[in-house]
Amino acid sequence: MRRREFITLLAGAAVLPLPANAQHVGRRVPRVGVLLYGTAETDPNYGAFRHGLRELGYVENQNIALEPRSADGMPERLPVLARELIAAKPDLIYVLGGDVAPFVRAATSTIPIVMAVSNDPVQSNLVASLARPGGNITGVTFVASDLAAKRLQFLHELAPQLARVAVLWNPDHVDPEYRETQAAGKTLGIQVHSLEARSRADFERAYQTALSVGAEALIPISSRLMTVNRAGLLAFAARPRLLLASGWGPWAREGALLSYGPDLDEITRRSAAHVDKILRGASPADIPVEQPTRFQLVLNANSAKALALAIPERRRALADEVIE
Repeated sequence: MRRREFITLLAGAAVLPLPANAQHVGRRVPRVGVLLYGTAETDPNYGAFRHGLRELGYVENQNIALEPRSADGMPERLPVLARELIAAKPDLIYVLGGDVAPFVRAATSTIPIVMAVSNDPVQSNLVASLARPGGNITGVTFVASDLAAKRLQFLHELAPQLARVAVLWNPDHVDPEYRETQAAGKTLGIQVHSLEARSRADFERAYQTALSVGAEALIPISSRLMTVNRAGLLAFAARPRLLLASGWGPWAREGALLSYGPDLDEITRRSAAHVDKILRGASPADIPVEQPTRFQLVLNANSAKALALAIPERRRALADEVIE
């Protein structure tokens, strides 16, 4: 081969894109510790996060290593698992759930943390502000103003005679939705009863309270605790024929009367971008916490029929999804 041809061949090869794994040959693969309330197999949003990483060019065990720890739905395990993650010294920690993030935040002020939570990160003292987190944690929150009020309003449209609603919430999961539901209830003339549950063991007592106050509807405030126990909550609501409304679409698809809130998969995928920025050198203190900007109303027509309710045509037309 002539010298000129050989140089030309080398120049052309230099501009060819390298596969994702080849770009990291000879470089240490970044390690991302993951803390989950449930398990890697059952958490409904963990797959969306991993999908988000793949969209950004990450291939597990090639140019990124995910190291999950699972609490199996037992919140008492979270502090120990958080300390285990810190001791392993990963490059970054990813947490799913407002029930989970505070334990990791309390365990380290140096290792970067990316969160995807359904509580208020400012009220929970996770960040100084959404625009300027200011510490070692950033990510996404599913919370936005007026969600809870609109959810109760939609419920009232489907059941205009509704008078008593029970709200199931975790006081350790700090967010504004219970207060907002209370305020909306006063406007609509609906009594709002508080059902507190910090763990699965509190559910039976909460159920009995709902029945004793004559609740006609149940609204679980979104958290990992509620998500892990979704099947049981749906089954409870079905027995006394309670109207059930939630903030997340999967609830309505599995039998709740309605849900109104963000597309969980979409915003969880977006949290992967925060991981990418930090692994590329950005500081979590400078990456704003992202809030949802689009919301979905999902109505379950089958559940409405079983409850002898009619979905107004105007509301049906405006819904993002109607389960028939």
